[in-house]
Amino acid sequence: AVFTLGPHRVEGAHALLMDGRRVGEAAALHFLARGRRTIGVVVPEEAGMEPFSRPRLEGVRRTVERARTAGASVTELPLAYEEASATRLAARCRARGIDAVFAYNDEYAMLLMRALQDDGIDIPEDIAVLGSDDLMLGRLLRPRLSTVRIELPSGRGLAELVDRVVRDPGAEPEVHDVLGADVVHRESS
Repeated sequence: AVFTLGPHRVEGAHALLMDGRRVGEAAALHFLARGRRTIGVVVPEEAGMEPFSRPRLEGVRRTVERARTAGASVTELPLAYEEASATRLAARCRARGIDAVFAYNDEYAMLLMRALQDDGIDIPEDIAVLGSDDLMLGRLLRPRLSTVRIELPSGRGLAELVDRVVRDPGAEPEVHDVLGADVVHRESS
């Protein structure tokens, strides 16, 4: 038996689907519910990040389009994981009137928050910031970082799937959507 883990199903294989668009969707809904309309989405510039960052950006865009909220827009914000890049991005956010940033993950969010604060931007008054992954360090910041908590399946559920496949190897391949995403609202948004 073959198992795949990723955003798409592979014909003939058991699939554990992890659709990163759900992470972006949760972020967009959080911002829209709080009256934020000019949403920036950090897209890391580092090699190898695109398969993870693009679906999150797509999730934000799709959700904002579906919401049809007057004046809502999404801006892609390329960011290298370095202070100088974050400093430049903070200035661009101010100039573009961005009022919310989904920063890909908590590390990029923390990097950008520091640059925004150094530029005199109040978080969340001027710009709300949201990360993902719910890292402990984000809870220690001031303001505390809001984040999208990503929920993965328990080991028990995966073990049960493997057991079924071992018992009946000729069974039709199963497809399971295994990624959950919920916003943990803290002070930064």
